[in-house]
Amino acid sequence: MAQAAVKPLQNPTIYGILLAISSGHFINDTLQAVVPAMFPIIEKSLQLSYTQIGWIAFALNMTSSLLQPVFGYYADIRSKPYLLPLGMLSSLIGLVGFALSGHFLWIILSVLFIGFGSAIFHPEGSRVAYMAAGNRRGLAQSIYQVGGNTGQSLAPLITAFIFVPFGQKGALWFSIVAILGVIVLFHVSNWYSEQLRFNEKVNRHSKTNVKKKPIHPRIKWAMVLVVFLVFARSWYGAGLSNYYQFYLIDDYGLSIKEAQAYIFVFMFAGVLGTFLGGPLSDRFGKRNIIFFSMLGAAPLTLTLPYLSLSIVYPFIFCIGFILSSSFSVIVVYAQELLPQKIGMVSGLTVGLAFGMGAVGAVIFGGLADLYTIRFVMILCSFLPLLGMMTFLLPTDETVRSLHKHP
Repeated sequence: MAQAAVKPLQNPTIYGILLAISSGHFINDTLQAVVPAMFPIIEKSLQLSYTQIGWIAFALNMTSSLLQPVFGYYADIRSKPYLLPLGMLSSLIGLVGFALSGHFLWIILSVLFIGFGSAIFHPEGSRVAYMAAGNRRGLAQSIYQVGGNTGQSLAPLITAFIFVPFGQKGALWFSIVAILGVIVLFHVSNWYSEQLRFNEKVNRHSKTNVKKKPIHPRIKWAMVLVVFLVFARSWYGAGLSNYYQFYLIDDYGLSIKEAQAYIFVFMFAGVLGTFLGGPLSDRFGKRNIIFFSMLGAAPLTLTLPYLSLSIVYPFIFCIGFILSSSFSVIVVYAQELLPQKIGMVSGLTVGLAFGMGAVGAVIFGGLADLYTIRFVMILCSFLPLLGMMTFLLPTDETVRSLHKHP
């Protein structure tokens, strides 16, 4: 009877939990999106420089990224399901502070709370998606990641329709969304806790003295390269999402509201790419999709800074779609590299490497102050060329073989 109770929790894909954790991911990343969405507003109202804008992005992303592998590592040792709603509460506190802050330093402090909440959420969120996936890990990871990418894609719409008319205090409206997120994640945590209890019972009955296999050196090298590739992609994403709106305003003469439409197209295309990347990787292979995602976008990114405004839309859509097609794929690829370290691996790929784009945001802000926004956009355009290094990753078949014969 006990085995019959465990089986339905482990074998089938549990779409209800996947949709719930995807919704939590959506709310978490929407709250994060409030910060860059506010940049054009506080840049004028608080008289901030591009470098200060970069430091705000740095504080948000570095907090959420550096702590993710730490939480992931300890979650691999002992999971804490109810950290999910607690993380959302931290984001809620930061959001309220961000809406009411009138000084640069208070903005930074508030953003740290938002980043801390995100750092708690992501490793455990990826673990929930993994546990609810059944045999469809690629699809499950796509469902989970689409929630986050959709939340991020709302940033330009938030700017255009909330912050332009209502100003900085318009962020208080999102406290309602955060409270809803706490409720959703509490429901997920109940399921997560129950799943852990069942797994502990199964593990207690099936303990063996089999020694753990050592990690093959090629697996270690592949993991380092995966982190580097996500790092390079995140630098391009940081440049475009944080500063391309200023490029459109300064070089093309667009208003703040008009510029947001282009950023939204880029981010919405990323949502579509994220969702379709998982099924495509099942057909064509994970490494092939990662390679296509990076190098396939390079001709378009190299051309983007020189285009006339009339053809920016299709180019920026294709860039967003192609670059994001490996977003969920690279997480699953990394999880298959180190299947015993799901939390830490998720923290490294979705957290640390992605958040390293925060360093790029600071550097790009300093370069924009020192030179021009146009210079920054041209510099960013070369980053996807680093995707050539994908050739050094082992194929999906090789990864499986290395685990069988370390």
